[in-house]
Amino acid sequence: MSDWKRTTVGDVVTLQRGFDITKAQQNPGNVPVVSSGGISSYHDTAMVEGPGVVMGRKGTLGKVFWLESDYWPHDTTLWVKDFKGNDRRFVYYFLGTLNYLSMNVGSSNPTLNRNHVHPTPINWPPLKEQRGIAVVLGALDDKIAVNERIATTTDAMVEALRQMLLAELDANFRRLGDIAKIVVGSTPSRAKSEYWTDGTVNWINSGKANEFRVIDPSEMITEDALVNSSVKMMPPGATLIGITGATMGKISRLEIPAGGSQNVAGVWADEPALNDWLFYDIKARVADLTKHASGGAQQHINKRIITELQCSVPGPDRLTAWSAKASPLVTLTARRLVENRTLAALRDTLLPQLMSGRLRVKDAEKIVEDAT
Repeated sequence: MSDWKRTTVGDVVTLQRGFDITKAQQNPGNVPVVSSGGISSYHDTAMVEGPGVVMGRKGTLGKVFWLESDYWPHDTTLWVKDFKGNDRRFVYYFLGTLNYLSMNVGSSNPTLNRNHVHPTPINWPPLKEQRGIAVVLGALDDKIAVNERIATTTDAMVEALRQMLLAELDANFRRLGDIAKIVVGSTPSRAKSEYWTDGTVNWINSGKANEFRVIDPSEMITEDALVNSSVKMMPPGATLIGITGATMGKISRLEIPAGGSQNVAGVWADEPALNDWLFYDIKARVADLTKHASGGAQQHINKRIITELQCSVPGPDRLTAWSAKASPLVTLTARRLVENRTLAALRDTLLPQLMSGRLRVKDAEKIVEDAT
């Protein structure tokens, strides 16, 4: 890496604070409005030509986003105004490696000031090396994006197959508690380190209900915690329902065995085909769950509401015919997402090594080729 140079962030890129805009000021359109947490809405007017790089400036510090098309960087972000001839995608990856927490100038609300980012000392490679690194890491991100599109498409296909079958049937509603197991979880005591240290059991919190599919645990608990804390294990294929607060009514599907917190419920049937069917049918009936929620500011769906939910269930022959088409697609969705977990882990491992020059592009190319 003798051809790398010692410089500063401000010498290789110019960062600029974004532009304020409220939801009320936005018009229907396809221009992404990028806030500190990512794309938050869409507008009909762009402020910056893509492709571009945006990072969180306020609240969520330093989270970096790549925008292929024209965009509107919100006031809560910094965006790269001038790439100064450097490879844009390399800049995106590089900025994601900086320690922005050390640059926080806020008090109660974390804030990033470009004047504190610009002087940061860095090692910077020549343009050829930048492009090579961007291609290597981009290959992994491109594969991840393809897998995500496949997963989204297959998921939509399964729902379309369900709708087609429902159109052919007379309504056949069953009480969910009569056809599936329903459990509500528990959180082991945080005061007991023996419940959380060196755990081997998957455990998930309510935030997982926001995910498209649950392929990773939130944390790991011990066998002692599982036995002594009323944690209930849920199998792969179970439907996960957020039952309290911000995730109330959110639905995901477990692709791993896991115990859950008291803010989630798990639903599953013994028959795999029915299990697949119920995931999509429950998703379609969220309004029937949430309309019976109780509580004030912290709304809650209790187990009884889930138990009494009326689900449409086809007869055995119809369900078998549907499953023959739908279940392989359900499996494909899970496999693509699990593969993405591996690809993302590889990208995150290669990223700091490539950015520091400890790993050269030709060696990384072989690793990525073997993985993709």
